Amino acid sequence: MTREILLVPHANRQQNLEATSRAAELLQDAGITVRVCADEKVLPGLKHVPHTEDAADGCELVLVLGGDGTFLRAADMARAVDIPVLGINLGHVGFLAEWEVESLDQALVRVIEKRYRIEDRLTIDVSIFDEEGTLLNRSWALNEASVENQNRSGVLDAILEVDRRPVSSFGCDGVLISTPTGSTAYAFSAGGPVLWPSLDAILVVPNNAHALFTKPLVVSPNSLVAVESTMRTTPATVILDGFREFAMPAGARVEVVRGERPVRWVRLDDQPFTDRLVSKLRLPVEGWRGPKEK
Repeated sequence: MTREILLVPHANRQQNLEATSRAAELLQDAGITVRVCADEKVLPGLKHVPHTEDAADGCELVLVLGGDGTFLRAADMARAVDIPVLGINLGHVGFLAEWEVESLDQALVRVIEKRYRIEDRLTIDVSIFDEEGTLLNRSWALNEASVENQNRSGVLDAILEVDRRPVSSFGCDGVLISTPTGSTAYAFSAGGPVLWPSLDAILVVPNNAHALFTKPLVVSPNSLVAVESTMRTTPATVILDGFREFAMPAGARVEVVRGERPVRWVRLDDQPFTDRLVSKLRLPVEGWRGPKEK
Protein backbone atom coordinates (compact mmCIF):
# COMPACT_ATOMS: atom_id res chain seq x y z
CA MET A 1 0.00 0.00 0.00
CA THR A 2 1.37 3.39 -1.01
CA ARG A 3 2.10 5.77 1.85
CA GLU A 4 1.75 9.51 1.34
CA ILE A 5 2.43 12.48 3.62
CA LEU A 6 1.41 16.12 3.24
CA LEU A 7 4.29 18.46 3.98
CA VAL A 8 3.35 21.95 5.21
CA PRO A 9 6.41 24.20 5.58
CA HIS A 10 6.83 27.83 6.56
CA ALA A 11 9.40 28.49 3.88
CA ASN A 12 10.35 32.09 4.61
CA ARG A 13 14.01 31.52 5.43
CA GLN A 14 16.84 29.56 3.85
CA GLN A 15 17.16 27.41 6.97
CA ASN A 16 13.49 26.46 6.67
CA LEU A 17 13.90 25.57 3.00
CA GLU A 18 16.82 23.32 3.84
CA ALA A 19 14.82 21.53 6.54
CA THR A 20 11.89 21.10 4.17
CA SER A 21 14.13 19.68 1.47
CA ARG A 22 15.74 17.30 3.97
CA ALA A 23 12.36 16.06 5.17
CA ALA A 24 11.15 15.39 1.63
CA GLU A 25 14.40 13.60 0.77
CA LEU A 26 14.23 11.25 3.76
CA LEU A 27 10.58 10.42 3.19
CA GLN A 28 11.04 9.75 -0.52
CA ASP A 29 14.11 7.59 0.14
CA ALA A 30 11.87 5.47 2.36
CA GLY A 31 9.37 5.05 -0.47
CA ILE A 32 6.84 7.52 0.90
CA THR A 33 5.14 9.87 -1.55
CA VAL A 34 5.28 13.56 -0.60
CA ARG A 35 2.81 16.26 -1.52
CA VAL A 36 3.45 19.88 -0.52
CA CYS A 37 1.16 22.70 0.57
CA ALA A 38 3.33 25.69 -0.30
CA ASP A 39 4.36 27.94 -3.15
CA GLU A 40 5.34 25.89 -6.19
CA LYS A 41 8.84 27.36 -5.95
CA VAL A 42 9.29 25.26 -2.79
CA LEU A 43 10.42 21.74 -3.73
CA PRO A 44 9.65 22.02 -7.45
CA GLY A 45 8.91 18.71 -9.06
CA LEU A 46 6.71 17.45 -6.23
CA LYS A 47 2.94 17.51 -6.23
CA HIS A 48 1.68 20.83 -4.84
CA VAL A 49 -1.80 21.33 -3.38
CA PRO A 50 -3.61 24.47 -2.19
CA HIS A 51 -4.92 24.90 1.35
CA THR A 52 -8.31 23.25 0.98
CA GLU A 53 -10.37 20.82 3.05
CA ASP A 54 -9.29 17.90 0.87
CA ALA A 55 -5.61 18.87 0.60
CA ALA A 56 -4.54 15.97 2.84
CA ASP A 57 -7.12 13.45 1.60
CA GLY A 58 -5.51 10.01 1.29
CA CYS A 59 -2.44 10.96 3.35
CA GLU A 60 -1.15 9.13 6.41
CA LEU A 61 -0.42 12.34 8.30
CA VAL A 62 0.36 16.03 7.92
CA LEU A 63 3.95 17.01 8.71
CA VAL A 64 4.41 20.66 9.69
CA LEU A 65 7.76 22.46 9.52
CA GLY A 66 7.30 25.86 11.10
CA GLY A 67 5.94 27.68 14.13
CA ASP A 68 2.59 27.64 15.85
CA GLY A 69 0.86 29.68 13.15
CA THR A 70 1.87 27.19 10.48
CA PHE A 71 0.79 24.33 12.72
CA LEU A 72 -2.69 25.78 13.24
CA ARG A 73 -3.22 26.18 9.51
CA ALA A 74 -1.99 22.65 8.88
CA ALA A 75 -4.22 21.25 11.63
CA ASP A 76 -7.15 22.68 9.69
CA MET A 77 -6.33 20.39 6.76
CA ALA A 78 -5.56 17.35 8.93
CA ARG A 79 -8.80 17.62 10.91
CA ALA A 80 -10.87 17.99 7.76
CA VAL A 81 -9.96 14.43 6.67
CA ASP A 82 -9.45 13.02 10.20
CA ILE A 83 -5.72 12.27 10.00
CA PRO A 84 -3.01 13.12 12.54
CA VAL A 85 -0.69 16.12 12.46
CA LEU A 86 2.95 16.32 13.55
CA GLY A 87 4.81 19.58 14.16
CA ILE A 88 8.57 20.17 13.95
CA ASN A 89 9.41 23.62 15.32
CA LEU A 90 11.22 26.05 13.03
CA GLY A 91 9.87 29.11 14.84
CA HIS A 92 10.49 30.65 18.24
CA VAL A 93 8.55 29.14 21.15
CA GLY A 94 6.66 26.56 19.10
CA PHE A 95 4.39 25.24 21.85
CA LEU A 96 2.40 23.14 19.39
CA ALA A 97 5.38 21.40 17.83
CA GLU A 98 6.30 17.93 19.03
CA TRP A 99 10.08 18.24 18.46
CA GLU A 100 12.67 20.82 17.44
CA VAL A 101 14.36 21.07 14.06
CA GLU A 102 17.61 19.72 15.54
CA SER A 103 15.85 16.36 15.92
CA LEU A 104 14.31 16.36 12.43
CA ASP A 105 16.10 13.25 11.18
CA GLN A 106 15.22 11.29 14.31
CA ALA A 107 11.59 12.37 14.08
CA LEU A 108 11.35 11.29 10.46
CA VAL A 109 12.85 7.89 11.25
CA ARG A 110 10.05 7.36 13.77
CA VAL A 111 7.47 8.43 11.20
CA ILE A 112 8.94 6.15 8.55
CA GLU A 113 8.96 3.21 10.98
CA LYS A 114 5.52 4.16 12.34
CA ARG A 115 6.93 4.41 15.84
CA TYR A 116 4.55 7.07 17.08
CA ARG A 117 1.27 7.25 18.92
CA ILE A 118 -1.75 9.48 18.48
CA GLU A 119 -3.69 11.42 21.09
CA ASP A 120 -6.83 13.46 20.61
CA ARG A 121 -6.88 17.17 21.45
CA LEU A 122 -10.13 18.88 22.36
CA THR A 123 -11.43 21.47 19.90
CA ILE A 124 -14.29 23.97 20.07
CA ASP A 125 -17.13 24.56 17.62
CA VAL A 126 -18.14 28.21 17.24
CA SER A 127 -21.43 29.63 15.95
CA ILE A 128 -22.26 33.30 15.39
CA PHE A 129 -25.87 34.54 15.37
CA ASP A 130 -27.32 37.99 14.66
CA GLU A 131 -29.78 39.78 16.96
CA GLU A 132 -32.66 37.89 15.36
CA GLY A 133 -31.07 34.50 16.04
CA THR A 134 -30.14 33.89 12.41
CA LEU A 135 -26.92 31.90 11.95
CA LEU A 136 -24.25 34.07 10.34
CA ASN A 137 -21.24 31.76 10.44
CA ARG A 138 -20.04 28.50 11.94
CA SER A 139 -16.49 27.21 12.29
CA TRP A 140 -14.09 25.62 14.78
CA ALA A 141 -10.81 26.23 16.63
CA LEU A 142 -7.98 24.23 18.16
CA ASN A 143 -6.54 27.06 20.28
CA GLU A 144 -9.18 29.70 20.90
CA ALA A 145 -12.05 31.86 19.78
CA SER A 146 -11.22 35.50 20.39
CA VAL A 147 -14.05 38.03 20.42
CA GLU A 148 -12.31 41.36 19.76
CA ASN A 149 -13.62 44.91 19.80
CA GLN A 150 -13.21 46.66 16.43
CA ASN A 151 -13.26 50.17 17.90
CA ARG A 152 -10.21 50.69 20.10
CA SER A 153 -11.39 54.18 21.12
CA GLY A 154 -14.16 52.56 23.17
CA VAL A 155 -15.06 49.28 24.83
CA LEU A 156 -17.14 46.31 23.74
CA ASP A 157 -20.24 45.95 25.93
CA ALA A 158 -20.55 42.20 26.40
CA ILE A 159 -22.55 39.73 28.45
CA LEU A 160 -20.97 36.40 29.38
CA GLU A 161 -23.19 33.33 29.61
CA VAL A 162 -22.45 29.77 30.73
CA ASP A 163 -24.94 26.91 30.34
CA ARG A 164 -27.65 29.31 29.14
CA ARG A 165 -27.45 31.43 32.27
CA PRO A 166 -25.91 34.95 32.53
CA VAL A 167 -22.66 35.26 34.50
CA SER A 168 -21.63 38.90 34.18
CA SER A 169 -21.82 41.93 31.90
CA PHE A 170 -18.88 44.26 31.37
CA GLY A 171 -17.11 46.59 29.02
CA CYS A 172 -13.97 45.01 27.61
CA ASP A 173 -11.51 44.74 24.76
CA GLY A 174 -12.88 41.26 24.16
CA VAL A 175 -13.37 37.76 25.52
CA LEU A 176 -11.21 34.68 24.89
CA ILE A 177 -12.69 31.19 24.91
CA SER A 178 -9.87 28.66 24.84
CA THR A 179 -9.13 24.94 24.84
CA PRO A 180 -6.46 23.46 27.13
CA THR A 181 -4.15 23.36 24.09
CA GLY A 182 -4.70 27.09 23.55
CA SER A 183 -4.27 28.01 27.21
CA THR A 184 -0.55 28.67 26.64
CA ALA A 185 -1.27 31.05 23.74
CA TYR A 186 -3.37 34.24 23.66
CA ALA A 187 -5.34 33.25 26.77
CA PHE A 188 -2.11 32.97 28.78
CA SER A 189 -0.96 36.41 27.61
CA ALA A 190 -4.35 37.81 28.69
CA GLY A 191 -3.90 36.48 32.24
CA GLY A 192 -5.45 33.05 32.00
CA PRO A 193 -4.09 29.90 33.69
CA VAL A 194 -2.20 27.11 31.98
CA LEU A 195 -4.33 23.99 31.55
CA TRP A 196 -2.67 20.63 31.01
CA PRO A 197 -3.64 19.28 27.54
CA SER A 198 -4.95 16.05 29.06
CA LEU A 199 -7.63 18.05 30.88
CA ASP A 200 -11.08 18.22 29.32
CA ALA A 201 -12.28 21.77 29.97
CA ILE A 202 -13.08 25.11 28.36
CA LEU A 203 -11.29 28.27 29.52
CA VAL A 204 -12.96 31.71 29.48
CA VAL A 205 -10.78 34.82 29.87
CA PRO A 206 -12.22 38.36 29.75
CA ASN A 207 -9.70 40.60 28.00
CA ASN A 208 -9.08 43.94 29.76
CA ALA A 209 -12.59 44.00 31.19
CA HIS A 210 -13.90 46.92 33.28
CA ALA A 211 -15.79 45.16 36.06
CA LEU A 212 -15.36 43.72 39.54
CA PHE A 213 -15.75 40.11 38.41
CA THR A 214 -13.43 39.54 35.49
CA LYS A 215 -11.46 36.51 36.60
CA PRO A 216 -10.82 33.62 34.20
CA LEU A 217 -13.28 30.73 34.41
CA VAL A 218 -12.62 27.04 33.82
CA VAL A 219 -15.88 25.34 32.88
CA SER A 220 -17.04 21.87 31.94
CA PRO A 221 -16.17 20.66 28.42
CA ASN A 222 -19.87 19.95 28.05
CA SER A 223 -20.87 23.54 28.84
CA LEU A 224 -22.23 26.02 26.34
CA VAL A 225 -20.32 29.30 26.62
CA ALA A 226 -21.85 32.35 24.95
CA VAL A 227 -20.86 35.99 24.54
CA GLU A 228 -23.53 38.51 23.56
CA SER A 229 -22.89 42.09 22.59
CA THR A 230 -25.45 44.79 23.33
CA MET A 231 -27.34 46.57 20.56
CA ARG A 232 -25.69 49.88 21.50
CA THR A 233 -22.09 48.71 21.38
CA THR A 234 -19.56 48.69 18.56
CA PRO A 235 -19.12 45.79 16.12
CA ALA A 236 -16.65 43.07 17.00
CA THR A 237 -14.65 40.43 15.18
CA VAL A 238 -14.47 36.75 16.08
CA ILE A 239 -11.00 35.38 15.32
CA LEU A 240 -10.42 31.63 15.44
CA ASP A 241 -6.87 30.36 15.90
CA GLY A 242 -5.54 33.71 14.77
CA PHE A 243 -6.45 33.40 11.10
CA ARG A 244 -10.17 32.69 10.57
CA GLU A 245 -12.07 35.96 10.98
CA PHE A 246 -15.83 36.54 11.13
CA ALA A 247 -17.84 39.71 11.71
CA MET A 248 -19.87 40.07 14.91
CA PRO A 249 -22.35 42.93 14.49
CA ALA A 250 -23.71 44.84 17.46
CA GLY A 251 -26.35 42.72 19.20
CA ALA A 252 -24.88 39.47 17.91
CA ARG A 253 -24.19 36.29 19.87
CA VAL A 254 -21.27 33.85 19.80
CA GLU A 255 -21.85 30.31 21.07
CA VAL A 256 -18.99 27.93 21.84
CA VAL A 257 -19.28 24.21 22.60
CA ARG A 258 -16.95 21.25 22.60
CA GLY A 259 -15.94 20.36 19.05
CA GLU A 260 -17.56 17.35 17.41
CA ARG A 261 -14.19 16.31 15.97
CA PRO A 262 -10.85 16.54 17.83
CA VAL A 263 -7.45 17.16 16.28
CA ARG A 264 -5.42 13.96 16.13
CA TRP A 265 -1.99 14.75 17.53
CA VAL A 266 1.19 12.76 16.79
CA ARG A 267 3.34 12.04 19.85
CA LEU A 268 6.88 10.80 19.30
CA ASP A 269 7.84 10.34 22.95
CA ASP A 270 6.41 10.29 26.47
CA GLN A 271 7.82 13.64 27.63
CA PRO A 272 5.39 15.07 30.20
CA PHE A 273 3.76 18.42 29.56
CA THR A 274 5.48 19.77 32.69
CA ASP A 275 8.89 19.42 31.02
CA ARG A 276 7.60 21.05 27.84
CA LEU A 277 6.21 23.97 29.84
CA VAL A 278 9.48 24.52 31.68
CA SER A 279 11.52 24.26 28.48
CA LYS A 280 9.34 26.47 26.28
CA LEU A 281 8.84 29.23 28.87
CA ARG A 282 12.36 28.87 30.28
CA LEU A 283 11.01 28.62 33.79
CA PRO A 284 13.56 28.67 36.65
CA VAL A 285 13.81 25.29 38.40
CA GLU A 286 17.21 25.64 40.05
CA GLY A 287 17.34 24.08 43.49
CA TRP A 288 14.72 21.43 42.77
CA ARG A 289 15.62 18.20 44.58
CA GLY A 290 12.70 16.01 43.61
CA PRO A 291 10.97 13.32 45.64
CA LYS A 292 13.07 11.01 47.81
CA GLU A 293 13.42 7.55 46.42
CA LYS A 294 12.02 4.88 48.73
